[in-house]
Amino acid sequence: MLLCQISDLHIKANGQLAYGVVDTVSMLERCVQRIRTLPQQPDAVIATGDLVDLGTAAEYGLLRELLAPLSQPLYLLPGNHDERAALRASFPDHHYLNQCDPFIQWSVDDYPVRIIGIDTVLPGSGAGQLCQQRLSWLDQTLSAAPDRPTIVAMHHPPFVTGIGHMDKIGLDGIDGLAKVLTRHAQVERVIAGHLHRSITARFAGTVASVCPSPAHQVALDLSIDAADQFVMEPPGFQLHWWSGSQLVTHTACVDLAEGPFPFRENGKLID
Repeated sequence: MLLCQISDLHIKANGQLAYGVVDTVSMLERCVQRIRTLPQQPDAVIATGDLVDLGTAAEYGLLRELLAPLSQPLYLLPGNHDERAALRASFPDHHYLNQCDPFIQWSVDDYPVRIIGIDTVLPGSGAGQLCQQRLSWLDQTLSAAPDRPTIVAMHHPPFVTGIGHMDKIGLDGIDGLAKVLTRHAQVERVIAGHLHRSITARFAGTVASVCPSPAHQVALDLSIDAADQFVMEPPGFQLHWWSGSQLVTHTACVDLAEGPFPFRENGKLID
């Protein structure tokens, strides 16, 4: 099984640039094209929040058009820039979005690895929250299939990253999530977004990872006083490959680099 994760798309309508700089529409177009030309096609694509920038119907309509070329099943989660009702209205055929009203939480059991999506949105805030209702749903959903390897997906990562201005809008409810996950050894990975960088941490007996953005990245400044800034580092996405016994994650660049070049010629390393 191969799962493609994209995150933090921040689509804006009417040709607007995010923060006056980032052409998120054209950058997502390039990302979708890159996914379509991967030598091994993903079985599914998951987008872990901040799908659009302002949560408007116009933005979600454009998002739907931009993602339409993907042939794989697509699973969506909201982030702090999203609006649940508008997201549901723009993707009415995505019935999984209604599994856990009012939250957008869902479970997909169609693959060798089970995928569970958790809603961390706290309306009106850039920070995230996992309340008892959401955690109870997760606990019950994990309990229903204790022997199935599982990925838990969310927008806000469940750990402090060291990037001060982002940690200030981190996730409330980390301890509660840890208590749930430690009861369920089948969780192979927690995947998240929000940080616009590739980040990995040990968490609650498993591994938690953050996916970079196909647009702008948060500046790498590991300070509690880190300035609220972004950089135009190479855009990316992640591929989570299930070997049959282990989940392995690769971070891919959207833009193609020069190559590939051979290491060897006539069986010998090229000097």
